[in-house]
Amino acid sequence: MSELLAAAACTPARLSDLGTLLQVLGQFLSLSLFSLGGGNTLLAEYHHLAVDQFCWLSNAQFADLYALAEAAPGPSSMLVGLIGLGASWPEGPFWALLSAYGAEAAILMPSTLVMVLACLSWKQLEHSPWRRDFEQGLGPITLGILFAVGLKILRTADTNAAGVLVSVLVCVLMLRSRISPLWFMAGAGLLGGLGLINR
Repeated sequence: MSELLAAAACTPARLSDLGTLLQVLGQFLSLSLFSLGGGNTLLAEYHHLAVDQFCWLSNAQFADLYALAEAAPGPSSMLVGLIGLGASWPEGPFWALLSAYGAEAAILMPSTLVMVLACLSWKQLEHSPWRRDFEQGLGPITLGILFAVGLKILRTADTNAAGVLVSVLVCVLMLRSRISPLWFMAGAGLLGGLGLINR
């Protein structure tokens, strides 16, 4: 019940066209260096910014954009561009596109530059115990973050028993078979189109 009240009370603060763009750029620039293990590790923070803090999107819109970004070919950071698009859409298509491209650049550029610099010096640390320990420590942390992100998406997207059942079934089948995720997305889309699962 408190989630419904919070969602109803959440209305986006409308800034100027440039103000919203700068808000989007600032948020994603500040997150760029924390994307340990890829963009999906920041999914919970993306949700917090877009839905809870700035009210750029609703829970349902966020879940839909996440599904669209995952279904489309390309990097997982495509969700960031879609969030930027949604944040500035009320200002018009020009600002929305500028915000989408700006959000992508803001999330990718700083971490990419750090990665390039690290790769240039990583070879020099090849026999360092610090490097080995660092690499071994990153695996469990990244997996834990990804697991938490999966639970966050499950709670965001699945608001009824049928949705949870489909998510759990797909998870089990993905772990136990070699079926392409595209088949699961197509099946879930068909079930949704037929009205058998909905939010």
